[in-house]
Amino acid sequence: MKAIILISEASLPLAKTLQRELPDTLIYTKNECEGCISITSCHRFIEEHFNDFDSIIFIGAMGICVRSIAGCIKNKYKDPAVVCVDSTGRFVISVLSGHVGGANELTRHIAAITGGEAVITTQSDNAGLWALDTLAEKYDWKITVPHAEMNRLVTLFVNREPTVLLLDIKDKGTEYLERTLPAHVKVFYHFEDIPQSEFKLIIAVTPYIYSAEIPMLCFHPAVLHLGIGCRKQCDPSGIAEYIEAVMHRQGLCPFSLASLNTIELKKDEPLLEILHRRWADTETHIYPAEELKDITAPHPSEKAFEVTGVYGVAESTALKSSGEGTLVLEKQKGMLTEGNHFTFAIAVSATAMRGGHIEIVGAGPGDPELISVRGKRMLEKADLVLYAGSLVPRELTFYAKEGATVRSSAGMDLEEQFALMKKFYDKGLFIVRLHTGDPCIYGAIQEQMAFFDRYKMSYHITPGISSFQAAAAALRSQFTIPEKVQSIILTRGEGRTPMPEKEQLHKLAQSQSTMCIYLSAGIVEQVQEELMQAYPPETPVAACYKLTWKEEKIYRGELKDLAKIVRDNNLTLTTLLVVGEAIDNRKGLSRLYAHEFKHLFRK
Repeated sequence: MKAIILISEASLPLAKTLQRELPDTLIYTKNECEGCISITSCHRFIEEHFNDFDSIIFIGAMGICVRSIAGCIKNKYKDPAVVCVDSTGRFVISVLSGHVGGANELTRHIAAITGGEAVITTQSDNAGLWALDTLAEKYDWKITVPHAEMNRLVTLFVNREPTVLLLDIKDKGTEYLERTLPAHVKVFYHFEDIPQSEFKLIIAVTPYIYSAEIPMLCFHPAVLHLGIGCRKQCDPSGIAEYIEAVMHRQGLCPFSLASLNTIELKKDEPLLEILHRRWADTETHIYPAEELKDITAPHPSEKAFEVTGVYGVAESTALKSSGEGTLVLEKQKGMLTEGNHFTFAIAVSATAMRGGHIEIVGAGPGDPELISVRGKRMLEKADLVLYAGSLVPRELTFYAKEGATVRSSAGMDLEEQFALMKKFYDKGLFIVRLHTGDPCIYGAIQEQMAFFDRYKMSYHITPGISSFQAAAAALRSQFTIPEKVQSIILTRGEGRTPMPEKEQLHKLAQSQSTMCIYLSAGIVEQVQEELMQAYPPETPVAACYKLTWKEEKIYRGELKDLAKIVRDNNLTLTTLLVVGEAIDNRKGLSRLYAHEFKHLFRK
C-alpha cells in the first residue's frame, strides 16, 4: 500500500495523476478534497502510521518531508520507501530506503509519470554499479550475512576495490551480472582458480559453501533438489539436522534447496512433513513409480525395487526434479534410531549447470533492429552463430562479438549442422541457432530439438517477431475487425509437404478470417483457386516480399488477380501472401476505450 501526503491543495491534480498510475495508493491531506482522506497533522499521521505503508510519497517541500519522518527512521531494512515530489512534479527525490525499500525505483517511476527529473543520491546507482543489497530479492537468492557485514561488503564494492565475481551456476541473475560487469570486477567460474591475494572481495552466486581468505558475499540460488526415501513410518527425529550436517560437510548450502522429492508410496510419511516444515520455501514433488522407471540411479537397490518399483527412490526423485541434472550428493544412508532407515541424495538443476548451451533465436522478419533485446544479447555473447543464410540477412550476425565463429546453414544438411553445434557444445561454449521470424512458426526446429533432447543438451528458445506481424505493420492494417473478423490464420499451401485434409486452404477460407499464407508463392495459382471457393473475388490481398529487408516490396490487389501479381513481379522465396477484408480496413470501433466501458483499470 502507498500513501500520498498532499501538502497543498494546488497539487491535487498531480496527486490524482499519481494515484491513477500507482496501484493501491491513497491520498492523505489536511485540506478537504474530494477523493482524499482527511488528517489533522502530517507529522502526527506519519508518526502513527509510518510502518503501515510500503511507500510514502510527499508532494510539497523537502523540509516538511524530512521533519515528518525524522523521528520514525530505524534502518534501511525496516523503513518504508520515502519519496518527495515538488509541487509541480518537476523534481522527484528519493529520500529514504533507496535500494531495499525501493525508493530509487519508485522515484524513477514517478519521474516518468510527471515528466520530471529523478534525483537519486545513492552512490552505486550514480556510479552504474550493482545494488548488492537488493540482488537477493530481485533474483530470489538467499543471503546469510548480517546487515552490518553487508554494509561493509557493499562499501568495499562501491569503493571499487578489486573484486571477484564467482559464478559456478547460471540463471537470469548471473546473466545480468555477466552482462553488466563493472571494470573493477573479474569473473571466475571455479573457486580454486581465484588468486585471492590479488583481490579484496569475492561476490559469489553459488549453491556451495566456500572458505575464503578475503571477505566474501554469497548469494545462494535455489538450484538443489533433495530426493528422500525411508522405511515405512520412519521416526523423523533429528533427520533434517543430520541431512544439513552432511550437506555442510560436502560443501552444499541448505539455503539453495529448491525442492523436496519422494515417491508416491511415501507421500504420507511423517518424515516428509517434518522436512517440509524445516525447509518451508521448498516445493514438494511426489512422483508415481511409472514416471521414474526410465531414470538410471547410480546406486540401484534390489530391495528398493521390490518395495517401490524403483531401483533408487532418493537418487531417481532428485534427478527427476532437477530435470535430469547432475547428482552433487549421491545416495546417503542413515539410521538415527534402530529400524528407522532413510536415504537421501541431492541433484543440481540441469538448467543451472554451467557448460554448453544452445539458444534458438528468432531473428525477426529481417530488419536487424527488429530482433528482440534478448535475441541481440544472445548474439553478442555467442561463441558460435549458426544462421539460416538463405532467409536471415547477414547484417544480423554483425551483433556477434569479436572472435565468434559465424556460419551459414544454407549449404549444410541437418547432420552437418548438428555436428558443428555439438563440437562447440562439447567444449562448454554458447551457441546461437538463428532462425528467421519466430522460430516456432515454420522454423524447422522440431528435428533439431529432438537431437538436443537425445543428447541431453541444454537449450532454450528466444521468440521473434513473425513476418505476419511485420506485414500488418507494413500494410498499416489491424488484422482483426471488431464484430466482423476476430481470427488470424497462419498457414501454407499444399506443395511438396502435404496438408492435412482438414487444413486445406479452401476449408480454412470458409471462416473468412484474415489469412497469412507462408511458403506458397511458387504455387500461387493453386492457392488462388482454393481461396476463391470461399472468399469473394474482390477480397483485398497483399503479396509481401522480404518484409523489413532493404529489398522490401509490397503489392496490393484483389484475390482474382493474386496469381498475376505474384508472377508479373517474379515473387518467389520470402514472400508472404495476406488475404482478407482487414487489409486497409478503417471501419468498426473497439469498445475497449469507449467512455462508458468500465474495466479493472478504468472504473
